[in-house]
Formats: sequence, structure tokens, C-alpha cells
Amino acid sequence: MTARIGVVTFPGSLDDRDTQRAIRLAGAEPVALWHKDKNLHQVDAVVLPGGFSYGDYLRAGAISRFSPVMETVIEQAKSGLPVLGICNGFQILTEAHLLPGAMLGNNHLHFICRDQKLRVENADTAWTSDYSAGQEIHIPLKNMDGRYVADEHTLDELEAEGRVVFRYVDVNPNGSLRDIAGITNAAGNVVGLMPHPEHAVEPLVGSGRTDGLPFFTSILKKLVNA
Repeated sequence: MTARIGVVTFPGSLDDRDTQRAIRLAGAEPVALWHKDKNLHQVDAVVLPGGFSYGDYLRAGAISRFSPVMETVIEQAKSGLPVLGICNGFQILTEAHLLPGAMLGNNHLHFICRDQKLRVENADTAWTSDYSAGQEIHIPLKNMDGRYVADEHTLDELEAEGRVVFRYVDVNPNGSLRDIAGITNAAGNVVGLMPHPEHAVEPLVGSGRTDGLPFFTSILKKLVNA
């Protein structure tokens, strides 16, 4: 049976179609989910894609956190449903308290768009098993509110428990504390990151690299072998 991975579209989502394509390239079936629908339609995993949900009014991701679909996503994520939040999706996951910390405006106060080098710190999550710990990859990054912050206790806890999944290498593009680019929850089923792996899945489009494809092959293997 083909694994079904839902992709939620909020008002202002930009990368939902790109994410669906990445899922399809990995060999799974993408399922479009609308933010007003609480029903996840029996998907095996969910991706919250990038964009500017609700125009990023109030705070990035703050309004989407209250969309009807998130009630179900939060409930099922706590029961083990794999959830990936990309860029705005990462912001939504912090607003929903599925991941700790918060996202603030870039420390240079400018929108940034670049091909960003990352180091994989944790290859044991549902979304990163096709990477190796310590591996360096290049993933496109585009954000205005990408600065990850948390109190020192939370940061120390993330480090001690191995829950920092990705770290910026060579340059910190937005002032994120401890160069953190992505984190996971304690169970490893919920992952959020600022860069966009869905833009690095084919050699002829996007970044011209395929460094982002293992996100989607990782979750496919987990679901098939579950």
C-alpha cells in the first residue's frame, strides 16, 4: 500500500505544491489538506509547508496555529503521527507548542534567500534517517522571521537530548541561537526546520541539488517498515 502524506494549505501558503511534488518523487502519495478541514483523511504523515500563512500578520504562524486542521494535527502528533514543518510550518509548530522556542525576525531585519549549508546533527528522527549524523548538505533558505530563540534551559535541554537536528554551517543567516536550523520533539516524530528541502529534490530545478530528497525518502521508509 502506498504511503499517504498530507500537505496542509493555509491562506498564504506558497510551497504546498512543491512539497507535494517532492513527496511524489520520493514514491509516496501526496494528499492535499485544507486548513479549515479537521479531517486528515487517513494520511500517514503531515507536512506543514512554507509560505506566509495569513500574511504573517500578528506573528509568523500565529494565526494558522488556530486553523481547524491544527486541532487534529496537534492531537495526532502527540500520539505519534509524523509531522514536518518547513519554514512557516516550523513557525506554526512552535506557535502550537509541538516544538519549543519561538521564531523572531532575522537579526539583520532583511528577507534572505540563499543556498544554505547545514550539518545534520540527528539522523534518528522520522524525517532524517536517510542522512548520516555529521553530514553536510545544501538546502535553499528563504525567510524574514527565521531567527530561532529559546531560553537557556530549553537550549541546554535540546542539546543534551540530541534534539537539535540541523545547524547552520559557515554562516548564521538569521541570528538563530546556537546556529540552530532545525529541531525535533523528544519522540522524534515532529521536526521543524527553516530551510526548504522541497526545493532541493531534482537536479534540473530549484537549487540543482537533491540534498533535500532524503527528508521524504526517510519518512517513506519509516512508514513502509512500520
